[in-house]
Amino acid sequence: MSSENAPSENAPSEQMSFEIDVRCRRGHRDIAVTFRSDAALTALFGPSGAGKTSVLDMVAGLLRPDAGRIVVAGTVLFDHAARINLPPEARACGYVFQDGRLFPHRSVRDNLLFGWRLAPVERRRMALDEVTAFLGIGPLLDRRPHTLSGGEAQRVAIGRALLSGARFLLLDEPLSSLDAARADEIMAVIEQVRDELGVPILYVSHDRAEVERLAGRIVPIGEGRSA
Repeated sequence: MSSENAPSENAPSEQMSFEIDVRCRRGHRDIAVTFRSDAALTALFGPSGAGKTSVLDMVAGLLRPDAGRIVVAGTVLFDHAARINLPPEARACGYVFQDGRLFPHRSVRDNLLFGWRLAPVERRRMALDEVTAFLGIGPLLDRRPHTLSGGEAQRVAIGRALLSGARFLLLDEPLSSLDAARADEIMAVIEQVRDELGVPILYVSHDRAEVERLAGRIVPIGEGRSA
């Protein structure tokens, strides 16, 4: 479905834009990425250690770029020249990690509601019953994370991000710890989110077949400066 320059056909482009021009030094490595994408799902593709997760952390506000600008769906999150640097909680992003990072001492229901309770009322775009029906996780609500399969845990992690009132999603190698069957299941969930919810997605992977299936725009990382 995707190519480096293919536009998304899934949702209105004005709601989907990522405009990222960042530079950051991490240890002995310089990370410099520049791109604009109107795709519903934009993938950062490259080998492990290329800096893909660092780019997500800069977009989330967890890592401050040394220079540059970050705009998502028309909202300026960071602008070095203008001295704009919104704190993570003001960026309203939903971050889904490789391992889900669910709270082990909380039930699935409480994990899902954690972000929802913190989100301003005006950003609560989905209710618990809507998310559980959308993701097919209603039967899991009373379980604890340690009882879930990898695929179930990632469904819950995606649900928690959606319930946090996220304006956009950051997905960091969400399939890397899953077997082929579970990975295919979660790819179908991500496609459903991409096609039906109108939430911009920035997705990290080192798997070419994965990003070819999911992304409307692929941005190479670790192959020189991206554009």
